[in-house]
Amino acid sequence: MSHAAYPAKPQEQSAWITGRRPERNIHDVRKPYHAMLEQEVGPDGQLWDVATLFLVNKECPFRCLMCDLWKNTTVDAVSADDIVAQVEAGLAVTGRGRAVKLYNSGSWFDPAAVPVSAYEPVARLVSGFERVIVESHCAFLGERAEQFLMLLRRYNPNVVLEVAIGLETVHEELLKRLNKRVTTADFVAAAEWLRMREVALRAFVLLRPPFLTEEEGLEWAKRTIDVAIDNGATFTALIPVRGGNGAMDVLRAAGDWAPPSLASLEAGLRHGLSISEKLSHQRVTADIWDISLFSDAGDADSAAIIERVTRMNIEQRC
Repeated sequence: MSHAAYPAKPQEQSAWITGRRPERNIHDVRKPYHAMLEQEVGPDGQLWDVATLFLVNKECPFRCLMCDLWKNTTVDAVSADDIVAQVEAGLAVTGRGRAVKLYNSGSWFDPAAVPVSAYEPVARLVSGFERVIVESHCAFLGERAEQFLMLLRRYNPNVVLEVAIGLETVHEELLKRLNKRVTTADFVAAAEWLRMREVALRAFVLLRPPFLTEEEGLEWAKRTIDVAIDNGATFTALIPVRGGNGAMDVLRAAGDWAPPSLASLEAGLRHGLSISEKLSHQRVTADIWDISLFSDAGDADSAAIIERVTRMNIEQRC
């Protein structure tokens, strides 16, 4: 039972979530709202330079309870020319790396977000990268994903396409409450679909989504990491749930959620690494974006935890 009166019926959840949102940000649709060259451990265990582009496009059709990515999306569709211009502008900022992330706050294969006619020019623009990473909901894998893969391989036969999917949690009842409109079985089927096409899988796992205690949040994150790796995810990212999207702030005020602790983030990462260390080409990381928002970020030991987590992310060992 939610103290914030969060609805149990899926058809009512989206309205509850969107009704508590602050204003979205306004961006130039000819430029990504952020672009950077970051370092990430590649499948060979070496640090790779990764050109990461955060693109502006129409909001995802799913209204997930914990999501704040909609803040940098548009209400209306963005043209293919605008998407291509964003990729060009972003790469001009980042320069080249070994991999490129085309993150669009939703699903790359959602035609309302990224028009199919943008696939060919984008494939040409990223042809110099060894790995191209995009995001997708399980529901959008299919013909358009195959088309994009074909185009990438036309310009670079050796390219690896990697699709990042939000597994979130394998707590089935909670997954329904997140309004994700997906099940663990859907993720398993998507993983198999990607594997049959030699497409790499990246999984996003949530640390302490709402309606769980700190201990429950860590335990279910561990279980979810296990499922991700068991189903072939070669990169698993543990993401602590944050506030700031309106809905999560209402839940926090009502006592239905609190940000996870840095100690739990470290424990979750250690669990993942204890598995991945025994497997080849496996990577597990903890997301430290906005780490100051975590519940114990001001504690005396917080700096030491952040240092250990950062080191483990890079070295890929406990």
